[in-house]
Amino acid sequence: MNTMIAPVLALVSWTLVMWAWMYAQRLPAMTKAGIKPQDARFPGALDVLPDAARQAAHNYNHLMEQPTIFYAAALAIFVAGHGDGTAVALAWAYVALRIVHSLVQASVNIVMARFAVFSLSTIVLAVMIVREWARLLG
Repeated sequence: MNTMIAPVLALVSWTLVMWAWMYAQRLPAMTKAGIKPQDARFPGALDVLPDAARQAAHNYNHLMEQPTIFYAAALAIFVAGHGDGTAVALAWAYVALRIVHSLVQASVNIVMARFAVFSLSTIVLAVMIVREWARLLG
């Protein structure tokens, strides 16, 4: 668990949990609203679904955005052989914050709480990257 690969796999696994959560919310909501799968072929078609179904879906989409930078950075750090204890701790902190972000967004969805957790995770990611640049250039 003290390698850069473990937090990468953890976030990938969490993304799959959110995928399941999204469909566990979305499919029953679509059925209840009388929306057929083909009706969802246009972006705004599912905007009529309840908040819970949309929140989980939005979070799943968010896990396809900034975490891609995390995956690239974590794997670059690993390949460079710089995955020391601090790098691994930062990677786990990023993963933990993204999980908290998911839980907030998919449940209570308090925007300022989401923003705070997102900001912290972004700072952790930036520290990972700046630290790696310093090691590469140093």
